Amino acid sequence: MARKAAEKEEKKKADSGGTMSVVDHLRELRDRIIWSMMAIAVGAVICFIFFSPIIHLMVQPYRDATGKGLIFTQPLEAFMTRIKVAAYGGFVLASPVVFFHLWRFITPGLNPKEKKYAIPFVVSSVVLFVGGSMVAVVTFPKALNFLLGVGGKDLDPLLSAGSYLTLVFLMILAFGISFEFPIVMMFLLLARIITTSQLRKIRKYAFLGIVIFAAVITPSQDPISLFAMAIPMYLLYEVSIVLGRLLKR
Repeated sequence: MARKAAEKEEKKKADSGGTMSVVDHLRELRDRIIWSMMAIAVGAVICFIFFSPIIHLMVQPYRDATGKGLIFTQPLEAFMTRIKVAAYGGFVLASPVVFFHLWRFITPGLNPKEKKYAIPFVVSSVVLFVGGSMVAVVTFPKALNFLLGVGGKDLDPLLSAGSYLTLVFLMILAFGISFEFPIVMMFLLLARIITTSQLRKIRKYAFLGIVIFAAVITPSQDPISLFAMAIPMYLLYEVSIVLGRLLKR
């Protein structure tokens, strides 16, 4: 009882702007990870149940490009494909919960005025992640056509379900995570690690860095996906500067 009372008191101090020990931070991190994993598990179960309509939508770009369906060459590959779809889809569905717990873990290090950004942070994180995922979905058919045709007419595409779906999900995750770029920028601005004047001075270097980042993180490595990621990221960089100036950072 005494230990629980002490833990509650420490949590109240942390929420009111006090300090937390290393052990308290680790315990907080453990709890946030557990809740996030539980949310991902629930999302994975939902995706596992609705596997058929999900896989139908995901295979459609390949079917439109080649007129063929995906194949599997190993007895367990079809089952592992279903598990893979459930795992990736579970993270996508659980992203609001994951972002919420991420913010709650960061909150003790912020002052009371900055803590009021909790709801905007979670909402904007989810919106940006979904927006990035949608950009990946929209641009993927063109990127796929480029990848299937770059080898010439002598190479006939015959993709396995595992390799194709891995590429699709990695594209969605890469775009979704990269679109969280302004959230990172705003956190750095709120923490006063950087200022808007510094961001304005390094615009050219920032654009170059974004292009290099997009070239590295894009799973398909095609120019269509590269610029589809880099251009919105740079626009979000400029938006971060505008928001930073409004917040007088």
